[in-house]
Amino acid sequence: MSDSNDNSAVQFGRNETGSNGPIIPKSANEALRPERVPHPPKRSRKARSQVVIFLNFVMTVVVFVALAAAGAVYYAMHEYEKPGPLEANKNFIVRSGAGISEIASNLERNEIITDSRVFRFVSEAYLSNDTLKAGEYEIKAHASMQEIMELLKSGKSILYSVSLPEGLTVKQMFHRLADDPVLVGDLPAELPPEGSLKPDTYKFTRGTDRNEIVKQMTAAQKALVQQIWEKRDPDLPVSTIEEFVTLASIVEKETGRADERPRVASVFINRLEKGMRLQSDPTIIYGIFGGDGKPADRAILRSDLDKQTPYNTYLIKGLPPTPIANPGRAALEAVANPSRTPELYFVADGTGGHVFAETLDEHNANVRRWRKLEAGRAAGAAKATEAAQDAVTQTGTQQ
Repeated sequence: MSDSNDNSAVQFGRNETGSNGPIIPKSANEALRPERVPHPPKRSRKARSQVVIFLNFVMTVVVFVALAAAGAVYYAMHEYEKPGPLEANKNFIVRSGAGISEIASNLERNEIITDSRVFRFVSEAYLSNDTLKAGEYEIKAHASMQEIMELLKSGKSILYSVSLPEGLTVKQMFHRLADDPVLVGDLPAELPPEGSLKPDTYKFTRGTDRNEIVKQMTAAQKALVQQIWEKRDPDLPVSTIEEFVTLASIVEKETGRADERPRVASVFINRLEKGMRLQSDPTIIYGIFGGDGKPADRAILRSDLDKQTPYNTYLIKGLPPTPIANPGRAALEAVANPSRTPELYFVADGTGGHVFAETLDEHNANVRRWRKLEAGRAAGAAKATEAAQDAVTQTGTQQ
C-alpha cells in the first residue's frame, strides 16, 4: 500500500482517560486547561463527633496554658534572681507575726524589690515548711529577691547590745535598760533582789522586750552563782549562797583589779573568822544612798561612818543583810577560793591598787602615807586652779 494510505489511517492507543481507544489530539488551549481534580473524601461520622471536637479544643487550651505558664515561670524566675533596685544598703524590719504577703508589700513599698507578687509566690515555693524570721535586717545594695528571701529565712538580723558592767546595782542596771532606745516594753514594776542580775554585755534584736533581758540576766546569774558555789572552799565562813553573793558584792566594789580580788577577799574572810567588823566603805555608801549610788562629787564624810544603817559595817558585825551590788564572775570566784594570807587591812595606794597589812600599826602607817599623798594632790589641784584663774584674769585685763 502507498504512504498516503498509511498517514490517513486512524491511530489507536491509550487515550487521556487511560482506556484503550483512538487518541484524540488536543488544541493548545485544551492542553493548558487544568484537569478536573477529584473531590476530597467525605469526613467520617467519627471525625464530625462533638466529643472529638471538644477534646481537640481542650488539648489546644492545655497547650496554650502550658506555654503561658512556662512563660510566666520564666519571667518570675528572671525577676526573682536578677539584681534589685536598691542603690545603697538599707535596714528593713520584719515585725513579729508578719506574714509573707505583708513582708512582700513592705519590701516593694520601700523600693527594695520591684514586684511583691513575684517575691511572694516564688518565695512560698522555695520556703516550703520554713518561714521568714522577725527582726531587723541589713539589705545589701542591688540584692536580688532570692538573696533577700535567704537572708530573712536565716534569721541573721542586726544585733544590738547593752553593756552592764560588774558592780552596778539592780537599780542602776534598770536605768541603763530603760534608756536603751532599741528595747521596747516596760521593766518589771518590782526590782529583783540585789545581786541577782549577771553583769555582762547582752545582744538583742530591735524590738526585744526589756523584761526579756531581765529574765536572761536573772537566769544567767543564778546559774553562774550555783556553778561557782559548788566549787567553793569548804572552810569558808559563809553558810548560805546569799551570804556568799553578799561578800562577793563587797569585794566587787572594793577593787576593780582582777589580781587583787582574791587578796581582798582573804582580808574580809580573815576578819569574819576573827569576829572583826568588815569596815568597808562601799557598804556605808549603799546604806546611805541605796541602789542609786553615791553622786560622783560627794565624798565620804567622817559623819557617814557613824550613821546607823543596816549596811554600815563600821557599826554592825558580820555581813550586811543583802548584797550591795551585782558581782561578776571574778569576784564570785575570788570569794569561793580566796588567797590564804594573814592580812587584815588594806588601803588605797594612789595608783588604782591597794597596799595590804597584817597589823594595825602597819595599816595606820599606810593610811598616813595615803592621806599625805591625797593632801599633795589636793594642793597641786588647788595651785592648778589658781593658775588657771590668774590666766583668765590677765587675759581679761589685756582686753
